[in-house]
Amino acid sequence: MPNGLKIVHRLTDSPVAFVGVMVGAGTRDELPEENGMAHYIEHCVFKGTTHHSARAIIHAIEGIGGEINAYTTKEETTFYAATLCEHIRQTLHLIAEMILEPTFKKEETDKERMVILDEIESYNDQPSELIYDDFENFIFAGSSLALPILGTKKSLRHISSRPEYAKNWLRAHYTPDRMVVFCQGNVRPDRIFRLAEREFGQLQVLSESPSHRRSTDGQPTVNPNVSTLAERERTFRRRTHQTHVMIGQRAYPLGHERQLPLYLLNNILGGGSLNSRLNLSMRETHGLVYQVESTYTPLSDTGYWATYFACEPEHAEQCMTVFRHELERLQDRPLTASQLRSALRQLRGQMAIAAQNQENSALAMAKSMLYFSCAPTWQETYQKIAQTTSEQLLQISREILSVDNLLTLRYE
Repeated sequence: MPNGLKIVHRLTDSPVAFVGVMVGAGTRDELPEENGMAHYIEHCVFKGTTHHSARAIIHAIEGIGGEINAYTTKEETTFYAATLCEHIRQTLHLIAEMILEPTFKKEETDKERMVILDEIESYNDQPSELIYDDFENFIFAGSSLALPILGTKKSLRHISSRPEYAKNWLRAHYTPDRMVVFCQGNVRPDRIFRLAEREFGQLQVLSESPSHRRSTDGQPTVNPNVSTLAERERTFRRRTHQTHVMIGQRAYPLGHERQLPLYLLNNILGGGSLNSRLNLSMRETHGLVYQVESTYTPLSDTGYWATYFACEPEHAEQCMTVFRHELERLQDRPLTASQLRSALRQLRGQMAIAAQNQENSALAMAKSMLYFSCAPTWQETYQKIAQTTSEQLLQISREILSVDNLLTLRYE
């Protein structure tokens, strides 16, 4: 649109539409003293607008059988709903109203602050979740990516003390050039474009849209804050029955030429399937863990790859030995042609099945539009991955999976 807002729509034959707004503003746009602001705003816009109370917002969507939701990440905040296509107009209107006209009444936001505090405590009780925050703090130390999405008790008290804090932050960061209106369902594209223009066409870009995103130092695969072995390992004492471990390092950002090959490599090593190498070795062969998984999280200018597992304390060192062995196998020699074909065949099936989840498909489409102004189908993405060679995977293994560069975080 003329004001910079992007609109993306995928026409399907489903009577259910997923519609929403993704904003390119998240935790890494916060200053330390306002940590948790993006997530706080995500909660508070549900607590009332100029024309709807908190209860009215819930009933407006739930009353027609729809579902409304939102989430915050380090770089985005997203509001969306699932609804019958016939209700698309009123649904998008309500989401726009929540984003553009929230009231932030203190009696309502104070209640929501208590909800978030409970969320923080709940998170602290789940070491398998909390360790991801602590690992990001470790791997991105010195940048705003190290800040926790939920904020802290102290920062929440500060940002909730005055309604204008949240209002000013929202106005500064929820600008049309950082927003994507998205829809997937059996709705005419021209209708979506007209509705988006009606709701957001008057929204203007500020002369200066502030952002506190601090550079991660421009080195996507090396953390300059650590050099010695002692600096690469941290242990936190927590009251947990098991030892929880995360191992990883920085990796390629969104759009990097090696992003998709690393996605394939990660799937081979420790993706969500039971036949991943780590699951077969650590669980099936040795019976050391119940859960082991590796993840690759690309961000706008950096990213990270990591493996998580939990085990009995007496098995921790054996787990580490098996883990290193699997990394070394991928670095020693390239995959055979047969192994590469099998990995690609498996990934193709996984991508096809995942694409059947309309919600995830719509959100992935919106994120691609936000960063790349395009929304490829899963088939188009797979065709790019299918061009990966065994030699490329070997090179990436030696760069990303090198034991010499990995950071290790333990809960004991």
